[in-house]
Amino acid sequence: MRVLQTLIERSANSCELCQGTTHLKPYLIPPSLNENVDHTLLMCSTCLEQIEGVVDMQPNHWRCLNDSMWSEHVAVQIMAWRMLQRLRNEGWPKDLLDMMYLNDEALALARATGEDKEESEKIIHRDVNGVVLAQGDAVVLIKDLKVKGSSMVAKQGTAVRNIRLDHENANYIEGKVGGQHIVIITDYVKKL
Repeated sequence: MRVLQTLIERSANSCELCQGTTHLKPYLIPPSLNENVDHTLLMCSTCLEQIEGVVDMQPNHWRCLNDSMWSEHVAVQIMAWRMLQRLRNEGWPKDLLDMMYLNDEALALARATGEDKEESEKIIHRDVNGVVLAQGDAVVLIKDLKVKGSSMVAKQGTAVRNIRLDHENANYIEGKVGGQHIVIITDYVKKL
């Protein structure tokens, strides 16, 4: 709860992207694994649903990025950059991207999800059946897997929730099994 309280204080209890004040939730920017204030921002359901693809993108909603891209908080800057990249074909986001500055570390994290790449260049993760996997999905192991570097065996049928994608290799995902963070090959998982 400490992270949530800090986010509420730093954002004055409003969405750090659009300044909305309803249905606020902390959002951990992918591919971060540990929730902390440096990698998390407070976001309204309107922004969150569009980011996660639950509803269609509404380009005019994102004109708010003209203000939020100047935030002093790196997590907000990274999400603003990613959303501007998604919308770059609209025209106006290109101008904002030309003005925006991210230090090298923040830019590397912003590019980790491939938002700046064309669809043909993006790495796509697929399960054993060819179903596309996304950040945060849940999968189930289809066979027993020995975890390298430990005596642990991840059993067939084990559910792995809130997976993270390896943005350099389409065959690798990350998740927690038995309290241990491991890398799993996509050939051995099925999306739930």
